[in-house]
Parts: sequence; structure tokens; C-alpha cells
Amino acid sequence: MIHIFTTGGTIEGLDYDKPKDATLQNTISIEDFLNCAKVSSPFRLERVFQKDSRFITAEDRLELAEKITAASSNQILVTHGTLTMAETAKFLGKLGLEKTIVLVGSLKLGTDKDSDAPFNLGFAFGVLDFLEYGVYIAMNG
Repeated sequence: MIHIFTTGGTIEGLDYDKPKDATLQNTISIEDFLNCAKVSSPFRLERVFQKDSRFITAEDRLELAEKITAASSNQILVTHGTLTMAETAKFLGKLGLEKTIVLVGSLKLGTDKDSDAPFNLGFAFGVLDFLEYGVYIAMNG
């Protein structure tokens, strides 16, 4: 089973034109994408937080790492904003977890009709079966 952790980001259609302290509401869910794609592989979806990645803190990354560590699955997909995705990947990589972790996001809002979100999510979901333990980023194939 693939365990999907969501952290917000453009992939979920979050509106970042709001002030930093505004409550962000996603307008499309990762589950919507997976249902539209008729994904039949078992997955578990869990929201960790919902933030513009520019505002993800060390404490947020630690919380994400704790949830990944506690997950019974060795296949982990993390939806993440693109601006600090590499920093989160480096943080998780240094932990040396014996899991395959793929971070994925999108450059265009998940709600846009020409968004890269569905493709990126599908690609990330699909490669989990073929990768060795480690931390990866899946963007634009």
C-alpha cells in the first residue's frame, strides 16, 4: 500500500496571493486526482499540514519525518510545494529511512485545466514500485 502525505502546495490548488497568516483552503484534493485517474492500487491518504512551502519550518519537516517513520508502508508519496521541495527532500534523505519516498508537486495550480498536477502525481505514484529505498523528486516526468 502507498501512503500519501499531503502538505499543501500548488498541486492542491492553494491560493498564495493571500497574506502569509491567512488560512489556506485547498480547492481540489489529491484524492480527486486519483479517483479521476481510476487508480486501483491501494493507498492511504493523510494530511500533515497545508502550507505554502515557503513557510514550511524545521518543526514541520520533523513532523512529516515522524509520520513517515511511523507509517507501516515502505512506499511513501509526499505532495509538496515546489519552492522548498528540494530542502525537504534533503532533510528526509539525511535520515536514512529504509523507505522509498517520492516528493511531488506542480508548477501550475491543480485547479487549472492545463495543470501539470495530474501528470506529476500519476508519474510519482507509478514509479514507487521501481525505485530503491531513498528520497526522490518527481516533476515533469
